[in-house]
Amino acid sequence: MTTPPGSRVGPPADYRLLLPEGWFRLDIDPERRERSVDALVNRRFEGMDNVPHIKRQLRQDLLAQATAAFREGGIELYLSLQQAGPLTIPASLLVTFLPASPSTTTANLDDIAMRLASDGQAEVEVVELAAGTAVRVRRATGGPDQAPPVGLPGKAEEALPSLTLDYQLSVPGTEAHLLMTFSTPLVQIADAMVELFDAVAGSLTWMGGDGNGD
Repeated sequence: MTTPPGSRVGPPADYRLLLPEGWFRLDIDPERRERSVDALVNRRFEGMDNVPHIKRQLRQDLLAQATAAFREGGIELYLSLQQAGPLTIPASLLVTFLPASPSTTTANLDDIAMRLASDGQAEVEVVELAAGTAVRVRRATGGPDQAPPVGLPGKAEEALPSLTLDYQLSVPGTEAHLLMTFSTPLVQIADAMVELFDAVAGSLTWMGGDGNGD
C-alpha cells in the first residue's frame, strides 16, 4: 500500500511547543537539575543582592518541585516568569510521557475521557489539536488538605485553590501517550489563563521520525 504524501507512518522523534515569552524551561534531569535551578533563581533575582533568605527558600522549593516532577515521570517542566506590570504571572506546564500500559492499550481516548468524567469533579471533553485527538480536562484543585500541583510552590498545609488543565493525547505510531499539565493559582482570571494554556497545547507539533515534521 502506498502511503499518501505527508502521512506519518512511524513514531515521532520529538515534539515542539510554543511557550509565551517569559517562560523558563527547568531541566529536571538529576544530573542537570541544580544548575538549571540556579540559573532560574539568578534570573528571577537579577540585580537583587539583599534577599539571600528568599533566594535560598526559592531554590529549595524549585529543587523539590523538579525532583517531584521527575519522579512522577515528567520529561519537561516549564515555569512562568512572565510579567504583568510589576507582578509575575505564576503558572507551570509539566509534560509527562506515559509509556504503553494496559490502561493505554486497551482504552481509546473516549474511554479515558469517560473514566475521568465519572467522578463529576472536572470538565472533560475530547478535542482536536493539530497534533491529534486529545482528552482535555479542566479542574479546580487545592485547599488546606491538598498538595499544590507539581510545578507550583507551596506546602500541602498552605495549598491554595488552583486551576489545572490537562491534555492527554496518543503519540503517533505508538501505544504511548503524552500528558501536558498546566497549573496556576490565578483562579480569579481562570478563563484568561485557560485561553493561554489552550493556545500552548494547540501549538504542539510532532517532529522527526517518518512522515510530517522537521
